[in-house]
Amino acid sequence: MSDKTAYTALVEAHRQLYRYEHLSAIVSWDRHTMMPPKGHAARAAAEGTLHAHIHRLRTDPRLVEWLEAAEQEPLDAVERADLREMRRDWIDANAVPAELVEARSLAASRCEHAWRTQRPANDWAGFLDNFRPLLRLVRDEACLLAERTGLDPYDALLERYEPGMRATHIDHLFGELKAWLPGLIARVCARQQQAAPIAPQGPFPVERQHALSLALLDLFGFDRAAGRLDVSAHPFTGGVAEDVRLTTRYDEADCLPALMATIHECGHARYNQNRPAEWAGRPIGRPRSFGIHESQSLFFELQLARTPALAARISPLLNAHLGPQRAFEPDNLHRLFTRVTPGKIRVAADEVTYPAHVILRYEIERALIEGDMAADDIPAAWDEKMAALLGVDTRGDYRNGCLQDVHWSKGSFGYFPCYTLGAMYAAQWAAALRRALPEADARIAAGDMAPAFDWLHTHVWSQASRWETDELARRASGEALDGRHLRVHLEARYLG
Repeated sequence: MSDKTAYTALVEAHRQLYRYEHLSAIVSWDRHTMMPPKGHAARAAAEGTLHAHIHRLRTDPRLVEWLEAAEQEPLDAVERADLREMRRDWIDANAVPAELVEARSLAASRCEHAWRTQRPANDWAGFLDNFRPLLRLVRDEACLLAERTGLDPYDALLERYEPGMRATHIDHLFGELKAWLPGLIARVCARQQQAAPIAPQGPFPVERQHALSLALLDLFGFDRAAGRLDVSAHPFTGGVAEDVRLTTRYDEADCLPALMATIHECGHARYNQNRPAEWAGRPIGRPRSFGIHESQSLFFELQLARTPALAARISPLLNAHLGPQRAFEPDNLHRLFTRVTPGKIRVAADEVTYPAHVILRYEIERALIEGDMAADDIPAAWDEKMAALLGVDTRGDYRNGCLQDVHWSKGSFGYFPCYTLGAMYAAQWAAALRRALPEADARIAAGDMAPAFDWLHTHVWSQASRWETDELARRASGEALDGRHLRVHLEARYLG
């Protein structure tokens, strides 16, 4: 008989969970991409039932017995890391009753589905009707998680996305960022006033942009036999490692947003495709955190795609798929990729102003969860912070203001900080790559992106959740997360 009986039982239980989560991921992808509008009510009920069943599996009383027994078994270091992640999952699942899980799922589905039409209609009042009850359920969930973990409510939600990270640490990182970012934005904008790039001239038919997006996925190494690209209202990457689903969105008047969204999502997708296959279905095989996940998409989008070398690689693809024009010449393309213009839309923001969008959302969602702000107060807070951080007026423009993101309509609170944490990690990875391989930039400029992909595979992709996040960062870069790398990167690129 095996001397790892309890651990073996846990592995099989989590593999069964993974199969249900696989189905849930594909159903969610379909809802965002293919589902006809009249299918919403039945789909929401079906997903609620599925999520409740998954919750019952995650709270099976046998799991805690096996967890305790497995602690006494002769496990190796990898198995103990797996056990650590299993215990984390158990604590999270058992803090929230099944009826709240199902109610939250239904409320989120209802709110997100309505958001799709309320956003283009600028219908903030209509959005509130669904958002208020969803927010109440998320607050209840946060309080239950806080009781179980001993954390503050917002930290308890943050733990789901960024294990080990606390709001006090984010306050420190973002506080430093707010101290120098406005000045940098002003200096860069002043510097770029005399060098306006040539704007691409559309229209750009969707079918041609889609063909371009597929070519970009090939350029960045995505395995299209193990995934697919579709369209959604908000670009995302979903599915599972064996079947990755990523999406983009197209604008026939402007081809650049879809281009960058596709490259961004490709970074997520390659992380999903390249974690250890032998760990699939085990908690150790999951992404380390959402900040680490974002670091992959932002490494692709910011550290690779916005360089002169990649502009030279992308230029021929644009000419081939959309037709040649001066705007697609490499030098001009690079200036387009690095143009800094404060604006309303987060997903269209340049890399210098983007952190301000994240700081705004972090401050609002934390206040919402902690009860310091009501749902009705969001527009006023949004307008005030947009004016202070970016000098942009969003008053009355809910569509391009507080309704622009899908996250809150899905009940995803605690996620937004991960975007800028990811940018910080991405800059730190790039610095570590250059220290380890001083020739990396020259090889990438020559058309060889293997140094970047190989480094990411060795230090991030292949590690999955083997290490706690700080330890992963130390092993990859020699130090825990340090926001100075982002500042050095931005100043070198935009003021260098």
